[in-house]
Amino acid sequence: MFIGEHIHTLDGKKRLSLPSKFRKELGKTVIVTKGLDSCLFVYSQKEWKKFAEKLAELSMGQGDTRAFSRYFLGGALEVDIDSAGRILIPDFLKDIAHLKTKVMVVGLGSRIELWDEERWTSYQKELEKKADVVAEKLGDIGMI
Repeated sequence: MFIGEHIHTLDGKKRLSLPSKFRKELGKTVIVTKGLDSCLFVYSQKEWKKFAEKLAELSMGQGDTRAFSRYFLGGALEVDIDSAGRILIPDFLKDIAHLKTKVMVVGLGSRIELWDEERWTSYQKELEKKADVVAEKLGDIGMI
């Protein structure tokens, strides 16, 4: 399980070091894809397979589900983790997440999210303002 926030630097060759405590669970190859809220999602191959299988179960007759599948699957890439624990972030994904030099690597259970540091800070501030409302909604569906 991936948890915690880690700040790392995207180098001039668009390589990002992953936290050492995440690497063992990730394996040697990860899937990087477009995320939501202007971030990237990173999955181990095992977790990606589970996610992709769930997407495959969605009805192709519904426009929203086709679009959702296209968004995540069409933008996904297999990326090798090098011997230094780094992954290469392609330009098109770097641009989607507006990644600059400082990148927040955030563990969220079955996946990792990559955020531009400034965007992450801004997002966190907004989330803190409405955390009680979110908690109430989660309580309504029995999550907390």
